[in-house]
Amino acid sequence: MDLMNRINRGLEKAIAHATSTTQPPTICAAVKHAVFSGGARIRPRLTLAVASACGDTNPEAADAAAVAFELMHCASLVHDDMPCFDNAGMRRGVPSIHAKFGEPIALLTGDALIVLAMETIARECALTPALTSPLIAIVSRAVGTPHGIVAGQAWEIEDDIPLTEYHRAKTASLFTGACAAGAVSAGHDPQKWMSVGAALGAAYQVADDLRDIAGTADEIGKPCGQDAANHKPNYAEQNGVEATLIRLKTLVGNAVDSVPECPGAPMLRQMIEGEAIRLVPKKLASFAA
Repeated sequence: MDLMNRINRGLEKAIAHATSTTQPPTICAAVKHAVFSGGARIRPRLTLAVASACGDTNPEAADAAAVAFELMHCASLVHDDMPCFDNAGMRRGVPSIHAKFGEPIALLTGDALIVLAMETIARECALTPALTSPLIAIVSRAVGTPHGIVAGQAWEIEDDIPLTEYHRAKTASLFTGACAAGAVSAGHDPQKWMSVGAALGAAYQVADDLRDIAGTADEIGKPCGQDAANHKPNYAEQNGVEATLIRLKTLVGNAVDSVPECPGAPMLRQMIEGEAIRLVPKKLASFAA
């Protein structure tokens, strides 16, 4: 089974548990909308790719970790779009949760997805109980404080925002955790894989900053110019497009070079390079080649 099929099957199972009674109906609809409205699933694909590269000895645990990271990512998008933060009316090319269902349901939807992520690991690791605690710890560190996406979101409220620390927490933390979880699920040392996630996460954020100033809403599935509108630091705005493209290439190269030697290394390196190409705005593709 390919990675996307595994991810989609796991997400459908998790959401079925969360919406089995279809009550209350509005939040059930919102949870489904938040998860199944699109998305490249790069974080769960990274978890499964690392697990596969390490032998994929516990596929149920790997699937659970992959699903948990995607649910956490979806939760962060729901909260990030809310009026108290970006006030974005579109996500993945469709109305954001607060725009479609209202602000109270958006808050609860994000909360529900966070809880469901942890529940999924606990439930799906029943046959590998020794992995439950390590995987929950990895996901928690990637999401909470002091260095997870909660901390990244909190940096936006500060007057002085350190760009590197902000990006490391808001974006790279999930990529680092996704790599670590993939390795742990297959019984391998996560430390050897964390530098891959850190470099790839940094590259993803730099590319996202580039897309915010040089992309289109149709291309990226959300409003452009959000960083300037919300007074958030943007690498491309601070350093220029050319320097940002150079930085992106460097970070992608670092991620590729950090992949430990293993049977699945060529596949993973190819996946990283392909993902980097996809992230560059179309009008800059020739400059990024």
